[in-house]
Amino acid sequence: MNIILIMSDTFRFDNLFDRSPVPVDTPSLDAFAGRAAEVIGMHIGSFPTIPQRTDMTSGRVGWPWHGWQALELSTKNHLPRILGEAGYVSQLLCDCPHLFNSNFQRGFSAAHRLRGQEGDMYFTRMNHPIEHVMPPEKTRTGRHFQGHNLVDLHCWTNRNWRAEADRFPPRTAALATEWLDENCRHHPFFLWVDFFDPHEPWDPPEEMVRKYDPDYTGTPMLHPNYGRADDLTPEELRNLRAHYCAESELVDRHVGRIFDKIDELGLWDSTIVVFTADHGHSVGEHNRTGKSNINDGDDRYWPIYPEVSRVPFLAAAPGIEGGLKVPTMAQPADILPTLLDLAGLDAGPPEPLHGRSLAPLLRGESTEPIRELTVAASFPGGLREGESRPRPKSVTPVLYTSRWAYAPVGAEGGRELYDLRSDPYAETNVAGGNDGVVGDLHEKFVAYMKDLNAPKACIEVFG
Repeated sequence: MNIILIMSDTFRFDNLFDRSPVPVDTPSLDAFAGRAAEVIGMHIGSFPTIPQRTDMTSGRVGWPWHGWQALELSTKNHLPRILGEAGYVSQLLCDCPHLFNSNFQRGFSAAHRLRGQEGDMYFTRMNHPIEHVMPPEKTRTGRHFQGHNLVDLHCWTNRNWRAEADRFPPRTAALATEWLDENCRHHPFFLWVDFFDPHEPWDPPEEMVRKYDPDYTGTPMLHPNYGRADDLTPEELRNLRAHYCAESELVDRHVGRIFDKIDELGLWDSTIVVFTADHGHSVGEHNRTGKSNINDGDDRYWPIYPEVSRVPFLAAAPGIEGGLKVPTMAQPADILPTLLDLAGLDAGPPEPLHGRSLAPLLRGESTEPIRELTVAASFPGGLREGESRPRPKSVTPVLYTSRWAYAPVGAEGGRELYDLRSDPYAETNVAGGNDGVVGDLHEKFVAYMKDLNAPKACIEVFG
């Protein structure tokens, strides 16, 4: 079986199927869901961008041991290498600036990267001034090239944009469709297409933004502040969300071009096609915009709440019933064994897997969940000797079951519990009236870390 893995960075679970309070138009992915099975309990494991992809490509949970680093420092497992040993030709196509910086291209037969996303300044234009495109106090704290912030540098680097075709999603999709034209008669192949969008800066054509926020007349809000949402006016926050929605719609539109090419080439009957994301993003929920606290004006912990933790996972393949809902908890480490299983490969990776195959559930051969719970977490690095709590502003873990979300270190440092059946966005902490549930979930969280053989220091700081 060929394998096409389509990844979208920062694509919220609730973008799909009008689940969001501000629905995003996603006709391409909605149509794909008609031929795919959907795992409705997929949450991130290691956080954020590179740790998540490391889990996914290795089949291992990495957050207790390492944070953001080069792939070879984290694991010996790498999906394209495993597939290469089974005879696959593999290709990485991406506009995510971090994959090549972290050596994910190694092990692929070929790899190609579009330059210029976020702070990837690959070509200077010093004859043109770097202009502020947003008030600095409204966007992410941090100074980079010559004291400028990321959104200013992004717009300066990509200053020649005029039309939709200039943006990254259409250019990345064009590479993918060209590659499929050039390789469709070779079997088996593995194609990984990694869209960095809708990662910020959110700069789709403004006419797309106006569909979601038609009356705004202020400065376009292209970038979150990675801090308190109430640093923005209600109008600015709504416009920020509109930019995110429009960028997500743009990704959907051009992911659809890949689906159309698969259809045109008649590849559905010989190909596993997966769409997923690395994490979501807060755009006002929990009074924050961003996914981690890197703002000088916010001292809170940032638990990985559902708008960041829960991600889409849709898989189509021969033998998978379209429209099937798979009610199990799952995490990115499960993706590698699932792909190997769906492809019929009995491959032995260099390191043992933490992940479990979803294939029997996707094919309707089983209804038994592969997991009772998942944990979304970031590496608790930088602890000083004797510290027993994460430092303020840290991203802190959240344990998820089909009903509960439990944060051992909540926004203000105390334990938090949310009943997701009635409170899917984890807005009302009910820990105070549910001591038994809190105690049980905390024990399961500690047991989860011990089952992974997590370092003692990691267990101590959260346990």
